[in-house]
Amino acid sequence: MDITELILDDHREQRRLFAILEQIDCGETSVLSAIWDRLSAFLELHAQAEEEIFYPALLRAGLATRRAGGVEGETVDAIHDHNQIRDAIADVARHRVGTEDWYAAVAAANLANSDHMAEEEREGLTDFRRLSGLQARHQLAVVFADYEARNYAGIKPVDKDPDAYVRAVESRDHDIASGSLSVGSLKHD
Repeated sequence: MDITELILDDHREQRRLFAILEQIDCGETSVLSAIWDRLSAFLELHAQAEEEIFYPALLRAGLATRRAGGVEGETVDAIHDHNQIRDAIADVARHRVGTEDWYAAVAAANLANSDHMAEEEREGLTDFRRLSGLQARHQLAVVFADYEARNYAGIKPVDKDPDAYVRAVESRDHDIASGSLSVGSLKHD
C-alpha cells in the first residue's frame, strides 16, 4: 500500500462519480442529489485528508532533501486549489438540482477538481515518490486510509490560507530541520 496510490484511487473515484452525474437524466433529481451529496462529501474528505497527512509529509520530504522551495510552491498551489473546489461545491448548492444552472455549477466543480488532480498527479505525487521511500509511503497510506474511514460520513469544509498553511505545518513540525520525522523515514529505501 502506498499513499500516492490511495490518492490516485480517490482521483479515479472522483472522475467516475462526475461521469455518472453527466449521464443521469435531469428529471432524476433524487438520484442526482444522492450522487452529488456523496461526491461533494468525498471531495472535501479527500482534500482534508491530503491537508492533514499528505502535504505535511511532502513538505517534510522536501525539507529533508533540500527541495523545500519546490514542494512549498506545490503545496501552496494545492491548498489554493482545494479552496477553489470548496467554493465550486458551495456554488452547486445555490442551484436547484437538475437545472441547467446546477449542471453548469457541477461542471465548474469538475473542472476545478480535474485541473487540481492533473497538477497534483504531475507534480506532488511524482515528487513524493521520488523523495520518499516505500516504507514511509506505506505508513502514510495506513494513516490516510484510517482518516478517510473514520470520517466517511463527511467533514465540515473550511477554506485555508495557503501561505499560512505552509507556515503552520513547518512551524508545527519543529523537528523538520533536524531530519526527525513523525511518520517514518522519508529517505529512499
